[in-house]
Amino acid sequence: MPITAERRKARKEAEATLARLQDLAKEQADRLGPYADQARDQAALKLLQARGWTAPRLESAALRVEDTVAPRVAGLLSAAAQRVDPNPGRRGLRLLRRGNRRIPRGVLIGGAAVVGGVVVYSLIRLRQASQDAEWQEHLDQARDQVRETRENLEEKAADVADKAAETAKSAKSGKGKAKETVRVASGDNRAQENGRPNG
Repeated sequence: MPITAERRKARKEAEATLARLQDLAKEQADRLGPYADQARDQAALKLLQARGWTAPRLESAALRVEDTVAPRVAGLLSAAAQRVDPNPGRRGLRLLRRGNRRIPRGVLIGGAAVVGGVVVYSLIRLRQASQDAEWQEHLDQARDQVRETRENLEEKAADVADKAAETAKSAKSGKGKAKETVRVASGDNRAQENGRPNG
């Protein structure tokens, strides 16, 4: 066999092998594709969970740094600025300073807290007083309505009692008249039944 025929044969075998491998790869892709999609979805879910777990911890770490490290750094920088400043009396609130001494930060914070507490307490008391006044007004209105209703009911009861008394009197006086009318009417009927004139 010549070399070209061997090459053709090798090329055909390589193409056939390549076609088989492509078919095999396609089958594997079809078979493993859903697993890959599921793995991608799981990875996205796990990444989301990891971000949800990490975010609050980063926030708390930031707050800790802000509460612990930042004040120390700020204190160091302000101390360095005071040491470097050639005219320290010109900085800050002049009313709060006596000479070159500063009022301690704790005293300022405590004073602000006391003032804030007094303001909050006074606001609460004012609100409570206005609510008490409103409740008293509603209570007075309710008492007036109850009093008016009671008076109306007493008047109606008195009217009903008077009418009942009048009806009872008229019934007693009407009872005698009714008996006479019944007697006369019954006498007329007997006379007619017997064929005699009324007598």
